[in-house]
Amino acid sequence: MASLANKFLALSTDNAPGQEVRRSDADIRALMIGEALPGRAVDFSHGDVDAFPPPPDAMERFAKAVQIGGRQAYTEYRGSADIRAELAAKLEAFTGARVSTDAGIIVTPGTQGALFLALAATVAAGDKVAIVQPDYFANRKLVQFFGGEVMPIAMDYLGGGEGAGLDLSALEAAFAAGAKVFVFSNPNNPTGAVYSPHEIGRITDLAKHYGAMVVADQLYSRLRYAGESYTHIRASGLPDEQCVTIMGPSKTESLSGYRLGVAFGAPAIVDRMEKLQAIVSLRAAGYNQAVLRSWFAEPAGWMEQRVSDHHRIRDDLLAIFAEAGFPTRCPQAGSYVFPTLPALRVAPLDFVRLLRQQANVIVTPGTEFGPHPHSIRLNYSQDRGAALDAAQRIVTMVERYKV
Repeated sequence: MASLANKFLALSTDNAPGQEVRRSDADIRALMIGEALPGRAVDFSHGDVDAFPPPPDAMERFAKAVQIGGRQAYTEYRGSADIRAELAAKLEAFTGARVSTDAGIIVTPGTQGALFLALAATVAAGDKVAIVQPDYFANRKLVQFFGGEVMPIAMDYLGGGEGAGLDLSALEAAFAAGAKVFVFSNPNNPTGAVYSPHEIGRITDLAKHYGAMVVADQLYSRLRYAGESYTHIRASGLPDEQCVTIMGPSKTESLSGYRLGVAFGAPAIVDRMEKLQAIVSLRAAGYNQAVLRSWFAEPAGWMEQRVSDHHRIRDDLLAIFAEAGFPTRCPQAGSYVFPTLPALRVAPLDFVRLLRQQANVIVTPGTEFGPHPHSIRLNYSQDRGAALDAAQRIVTMVERYKV
């Protein structure tokens, strides 16, 4: 048990392999140049649910579930049957492919819980797993925790080509070399890139040819900007048995505090996920599950306004970073932006800490998502004025510390 705990702690550190050891606060203070920058504290590491509150009926649905009592508190391990039936219908309509209410869907404690269960159900020690770089940091850490071998697949997100810029040749080589699973987020976290129909079609063809499982994180697939198309991999011809899709209302819909996630697809994998969930956490919190009834059922115009508000902040941030000369992919969906900073006189992780201490701005270092030490990720689901002011402070700090 102790060795497992130590293994988890080693994988949870924000120092990527080969990166510098974190400095003490005193060391960081010694690196400071100039005065602290005034401004409201902004934490770009996650969205601000006060700036973007949940749907108005979320709390009411939770309260009704409490009134129901034990029947809602102690649901089936994979979630309340009637709620799963509602979700299956909604997700069928959204993705364009059938979802089995009984065998093909499970409600989990957050999408992080769904990702943990999906990878635990598909990855064993020694298995090779293809993972995009950059992509959500937990993908790599979970595969390593389960003893799998990460096979990195580069994504040229700044290249300006079609789609996300996935290296499809590298993906095919990984499958040919024995990769059993491919894990990716679409829209991509941290860049906001959306995979093109050609990329999704090629992923599907390769997975079918090599008999590989695909785990698709589609957490931000509802927050898509005007004119952006989207192809659901489960509707691209990939057999249901070879795909698990993960979604949830925690980000776009600001329901993160309810810890709700949904995984749907391969019945055999969903069954394994349920068995593990029954051991680890029993179920997603029973009363909270009722809040999923508000998902895809927001008031008229609510989602359109949410997308529009994020679109405005996105464009303003891109303008700031473009003027500063920071190469940045224009996000096609989601609420993440991933600018590349110029060479600095301090180490990348030191600069992230200096941002926090001198500028009152928290960002996520690019090293969390792969070998991208000169990038930072910002979740711009924030108060617009505060976010733009904080972005200007980032530019000022870069000017202080750049080579």
